[in-house]
Amino acid sequence: MSFEMPKCKITVLKRTFHQDLVNEYLDDESRDIGPCECFEEGEEFLIDPSTMPEEFCTRCAWAWADISKDILTVAAGSNMPGLKHSGTLITGCTDWFRPVIFKVERVEVE
Repeated sequence: MSFEMPKCKITVLKRTFHQDLVNEYLDDESRDIGPCECFEEGEEFLIDPSTMPEEFCTRCAWAWADISKDILTVAAGSNMPGLKHSGTLITGCTDWFRPVIFKVERVEVE
């Protein structure tokens, strides 16, 4: 008996930028940054949750490391309490100077 995980859709909801934190904590040589350049708002990725997709390998493996546990949680059938839609979770990368917020949705296949 084998178990196949459902696919998940990842949507880039928002790229944020915290200039106040950059000004206070980054040295002068590191301050010339803006919002994350690896992703664009509205991008969608349909993925197999058990493997890091090529789109993340070539863009930002760090973001994948941050959100992969949440992807597996959704794929395994869990729901985030309080969200309007079951099978959906909001997560993000931990670059707290310029974090990216993602929506992860379980794709139900019939």
